[in-house]
Parts: sequence; structure tokens; C-alpha cells
Amino acid sequence: MTLPERFADVHELEEVMSRPSPGLLADLERAPGDIMVLGVGGKMGPTLARMAKRAVPQRRVIGVARFSQPGLRGELEAQGVECLEADLLSREALASLPDVPNIVYMAGRKFGSTGSEWLTWAMNAHVPALVAERFPRSRIVAFSTACVYPFVGTAGNGATEDMPPTAPSGEYANSCVARERMFQHFSHQFQTPGRLLRLSYAIDMRYGVLHDVAQKVLRREPIDLAMGHANIIWQGEANDWALRSLGACDTPTSPLNISGPKISIRDAAQALGQRLGIAPVLTGQEAPTAWLVDCTRAFELFGPPQVGLDRMLDWTADWVRRGGETLGKPTHYEARDGKY
Repeated sequence: MTLPERFADVHELEEVMSRPSPGLLADLERAPGDIMVLGVGGKMGPTLARMAKRAVPQRRVIGVARFSQPGLRGELEAQGVECLEADLLSREALASLPDVPNIVYMAGRKFGSTGSEWLTWAMNAHVPALVAERFPRSRIVAFSTACVYPFVGTAGNGATEDMPPTAPSGEYANSCVARERMFQHFSHQFQTPGRLLRLSYAIDMRYGVLHDVAQKVLRREPIDLAMGHANIIWQGEANDWALRSLGACDTPTSPLNISGPKISIRDAAQALGQRLGIAPVLTGQEAPTAWLVDCTRAFELFGPPQVGLDRMLDWTADWVRRGGETLGKPTHYEARDGKY
């Protein structure tokens, strides 16, 4: 995979993040038929849908969302993605959607959970039940989160998929356990094949853990080290692995950790500071635990990540130094109380 030294603009960034790998082309042969992305309007959805269309241009790729972001629908349609507007909380809207063999479920709610917890639970638990009941004969690859795990020791390799999803405090994390349980229930009931992707921190130049840390370095703001470690993965690879999971579904559905090796927040901040010529302001000490995942199973299926930490640090420092676009959506990776 040939990678650029930097991204000139958002257009090049999104083009690289939506490049299908040879492995994706091969794996999608095991998942024939059209592909529908539910919740395509989120941070990852547009590049994932575009990647799917680039990988299998002869198939329909359908993106479903409310399309509240101006211009997104037109951009996706210009790239060959069919767009259907629907509120996934509506049974009637779900009934109107086409039956397709392959579904990537990306809908969910994290930011703003505190203060409107009822909506978080509706989106993260009720909607998955509606979707799983509506599409019992489809392969369903559903995005979840590493937050379903308890904190684990930072000296180890992280939680494996065999660890029960006993979330720590916070309604968001617990609602994500409920999301998984709904997909599992209907997968057992209908024998629906699927995967539950426990993703940990995809990296885009416009958001993500490295973006958050780099912005604080640039603004000379304190960086709290209590949550001292995290797993990260280049978003292009997270997109690729999610789509490849359609060809690696289990019946009943099963979890799969999706990320890269753990990183040290302290080391990342210092490395970004060196690239930016600014000494980071570090506060606190690393706790002995964090949300960490062991991605051995994903590596066995898809190979190890091809985009390493140094490359992502270079890209991130260059992007923020030039004042590149930001989505203004911090990850809150440093939160240890589960409140978002």
C-alpha cells in the first residue's frame, strides 16, 4: 500500500481512507450481494461506504441516515452510493428499506449521552433490536466499542474477546453492552450471521486520540495522563476490516476486537511535541488500568495493521500545524468515569 507523506486536503485524506485493499476484494467474494450501511452519516460511515463501492462497483451500496449534515448526501451519490433517508427509530422507516444480503450497522450515540440518557439507550439498545428483527436473513456486521470491557492492567496485552463484557461505570458503556446483547439475542433466534466489532479509536486527521493530543500540544494545554494508554488504528484500515468482516461472519454473531497495538499517551504527546517544536504540558500519572484490547484474532483474519504509529504521528502533526479541518468532536479518551 503506497501512502502519502502528508495529506494536501480533505479530498486526498478521504480518498486514501476509502482505498480498498486486495484482501477486501477477496473477502467480499465470500459475502455476495448488495451492501447497506445503516448510520452512514457518522464520522466513519461516508468513507466506509465509498470504500465498499470502490471495492465492488458492480454491486449496490446503499447508505441510510437522516442526512442532517448539509451536502453529505450529494457527495455520497456522486461517488455511486445510493442514499435513503430514514429514522432508524421508526419501524415504518425500517420496513421501507430494501432487503439486502449484507448490512454494516454504524448507528449509535455517544457524545451528549450525559443529560439525555434515555435517547442513548434508545439508539444503542432499542434500534439494534429493531434492525436485527427486521433483517433476520442478512449478514450483520455491527460496530460496538472497547468500552464494553472493564478496565484491564496496562502491563498486559488487553482484553480478549473471551472476557465477558462487563462495562465499568457510565450509561453509555452499559448501553453498548445492551446493543451487543440485542444483536446476539436475535442472532440466536434467527440464526443471523454476524460480527460485533469492538472498535478502539479510529484515527482520522480531523478527530481521534492523536488529533486530541496534538491540539492540546499546539494550544499548550495540559494533557492528563491518568488514562495513560490506548489502542488506535488508522481509519482506512478500520473501514477495510469492518467490510472484510462481512466475509468472516459467525452464526450466532460473535465479538471481534478491532484496533492496533496499544500506545502510550505520554510517548505520543512527546513525539507530537517534537514534530511541532512545542514541549507538551503533561499532568498526572498513568493509572495502572485502562480500556485496552487484544486484537490477535483480527490480526489472524486480516493481518497486522499496515499504517504504524510513526506514520500517523507524522500525518497528525503536519495536519494540525497547517490548521487542517477539525470535526470538533473530542474522543474524551481521558474519561475514566464513563461520562460523555
